[in-house]
Amino acid sequence: MNNPIPIIQMRDISKSFGGVHALKGVQLTIYPGEVHAILGENGAGKSTLIKTITGVHQPDSGEIELNGEVVNFANPREAQQQGIAAIYQEPSLFPDLSIAENILVGRQPVRGGRISWRQMNRIASDLLDRLHVKLNPRTKARNLSVAQQQMVEIARALSVDAKVLIMDEPTSSLTSNEVEELFNITRKLRDEGTAVIFISHRLEELFALADRVTTLRDGEYVGTRTLADVTTDELIQMMVGRKLDELFPKQDVERGEVVLEVENLTVPGAFADVSFTLHAGEILGMSGLVGAGRTDVACAIFGVKPAAAGRIVVEGKQVTITNPQTAMALGISYVPEDRKNHGLVLPMAIGDNITLPVINEFAAYGWLNRKKEKATALESSKKLEVKAYGIEQKAQELSGGNQQKVVLAKWLNTNPRILILDEPTRGIDVGTKAAVHHLMSSLAAEGMAILMISSELPEILGMSDRILVMHEGHITGEFERGAATQEKLMMAATGAG
Repeated sequence: MNNPIPIIQMRDISKSFGGVHALKGVQLTIYPGEVHAILGENGAGKSTLIKTITGVHQPDSGEIELNGEVVNFANPREAQQQGIAAIYQEPSLFPDLSIAENILVGRQPVRGGRISWRQMNRIASDLLDRLHVKLNPRTKARNLSVAQQQMVEIARALSVDAKVLIMDEPTSSLTSNEVEELFNITRKLRDEGTAVIFISHRLEELFALADRVTTLRDGEYVGTRTLADVTTDELIQMMVGRKLDELFPKQDVERGEVVLEVENLTVPGAFADVSFTLHAGEILGMSGLVGAGRTDVACAIFGVKPAAAGRIVVEGKQVTITNPQTAMALGISYVPEDRKNHGLVLPMAIGDNITLPVINEFAAYGWLNRKKEKATALESSKKLEVKAYGIEQKAQELSGGNQQKVVLAKWLNTNPRILILDEPTRGIDVGTKAAVHHLMSSLAAEGMAILMISSELPEILGMSDRILVMHEGHITGEFERGAATQEKLMMAATGAG
């Protein structure tokens, strides 16, 4: 940090919503030329703090200084005019506008009363060159990958001469190569003097990128540490208020009978000749790089994208699964990777989401027994410790971890014998991860058969009894728990094993 004077100083920031304290006396100091991470569990107040910095929310008390002067942003535009910009987990580009139009939206250069397209494309091209991003500024945003869209978002921030760039979970949908590219650009901006506020649940990313970290817990300030002087265990303890002796609480369970057998399953263009067995009381991990075909296998078993060839045997009986209803009737449930688009109806209440797959159980003679339905939803939400003011709260208002708990409650209500979990802890904090892992282990101990798809090798190694590895639509490795290592899994995942 070349400049000892903070660019942002937040003192005793408090914010409440309907009597619920989202922030209570929070402190934050950000310097130019640093990457400053903000860490905390879902619901810790990270998003509220960011929205306070960017002018979406105004604090109930406390003050914000920008370059030593007290500021009060009435809206995001005022914050942007002062050099504060944000990019989020899901890019907010206009899909039918070009890259240049998205970068300069609302600020297009004008000559003679008309937009100067040549000048606009040149400005956009110069900004992309500054980021070493090779994209045609005339390309429509809908034709870009998520990583490319985020680069455009960063270019847009540079176009308003952002002195503070906020990055909220920017890596959740990126490959490892795309993450490294994003990190290189972030480091370049830091070295040029930009202050970067970085939010991520992945602790390894913080250690790779951030200079300092501020931790929040239950809306309160816990502390600020230099990443070089703190350990992973210390960060976890700051975040959750307790030591997590075991992030992967895997119980030893005796493997039961085969409940699912897949033989030469094939979906043309996705995967071919996939065969494996799944036992009662077993957690079978499925690893592999993005695009290996893991989710396609899950969708075929659940009937979302039925297989074109091969056999599926459930509890000794060969079955044909052409839709999810058939799979559910056979005792199979599927928790999808994309909880927002495929796992929940976001505008609906928590309770309605939980009971949706089994709504017929509460209906008789054309009438819905709302009392019975509510009791079931309430019991399920309590069992999974969903943090909300009530089951009437809309799912879209919950944190990512609590949304995941609702999806789990929803599918556990179907009383499955076989549970497929696709990236069960993606985008959720370490405390909630431990809770999900504990739930998985308990379900397996009760005899449930679990197929867990995960891109996180520590999770695969920590929670699986056996591990399958896929590469380009084929199973390229199978390992027992005790014999598996990260090196062996990566060899198989790249086709080199």
